[in-house]
Amino acid sequence: MFRVGLSRDFLRVDGTQAFADVDTTALDVAGVAWACLGEGAAGEEVPPTQMADLDAVLVLGPLITETTLADAERLAVVARLGVGYDSVDVEACTRHGVALTITPEGVRRPVASAALAFLLALAHKLPLKDRLTRMGRWGEKADHMGLGLRGRTLGLVGFGNIAGEISRLLAPHQMHLLAADPYGDRAVAEQLDVELVPLEGLLEAADFVVICCALTPKTRHLISTAELQRMKASAFLINVARGPIVDQVALTAALVDGSIAGAALDVFEEEPIPPDEPLLRLDNVILSPHALAWTDESFRMMGESAFRGILEASRGRAPDYVVNTEVLDTERFRRRLAACARRRSEGE
Repeated sequence: MFRVGLSRDFLRVDGTQAFADVDTTALDVAGVAWACLGEGAAGEEVPPTQMADLDAVLVLGPLITETTLADAERLAVVARLGVGYDSVDVEACTRHGVALTITPEGVRRPVASAALAFLLALAHKLPLKDRLTRMGRWGEKADHMGLGLRGRTLGLVGFGNIAGEISRLLAPHQMHLLAADPYGDRAVAEQLDVELVPLEGLLEAADFVVICCALTPKTRHLISTAELQRMKASAFLINVARGPIVDQVALTAALVDGSIAGAALDVFEEEPIPPDEPLLRLDNVILSPHALAWTDESFRMMGESAFRGILEASRGRAPDYVVNTEVLDTERFRRRLAACARRRSEGE
């Protein structure tokens, strides 16, 4: 039998499925058995005891570490729901002959739409106008004009799939689009009318800065005090990527002293955000619990992509969207795939 585990955070506290749009019936096929793991909550390491009898595992929030994989002699695939994989030790996966997959098909449009939602809310001063309405302060509405987007500059920090989708969604707004990414595809940038520039120039020119790059050792605190000081006092920062890319202490200071006009954050350096976090007391920042892009469409498509890859492995074939592609050519991974196919065949 080919065995699949789903991380513990796919279940609610009462044991029911947490994300109904992730269609687990895709795994209800001959020769395949699946179940949710008993341990390993979001942000916690999945213990090795949970992995020993698995051929594939689908994870959302828990950590996959060297220790997790220590006794995973069968495991061929770690499927991460989403596109970020900083919660998974990629090098450990490669050493153990395990392919790490992600699900860009279900993330590109929802995250880009979330960035656009933040952008429009900031430009139109939506939180402020909501407060004025609730407090009956209609007479103050003329004091808080929003910003038209046409002709203004948006800077994308990172120019991958999500940044490209943001560019497409913004086309009707006639903004000037900049992107900073040393690996950015110039042909795609030209097609989308995006100008690739150094980060420093982007920060100085942009009216809105959107963080949409991956979290790596090089991008941790990529935006800190010096970078925030380069931004216009009238500019806004939007982060829909990963919290630690932005130095949160430096950002809070910039929001308090008016170095920048405001921010919108779906991600934080510590999640969940602590109740004494200073950002919670600021009126010039919009906050979302790392879930603004969570839609029925997103989870349905991510689930379909992840399960498709897992079932490919159950047939002895390499899945799509592998992060550590070098593992695909290793003898250890090939042997694991062959064993996966054999176990599914024996279970049918």
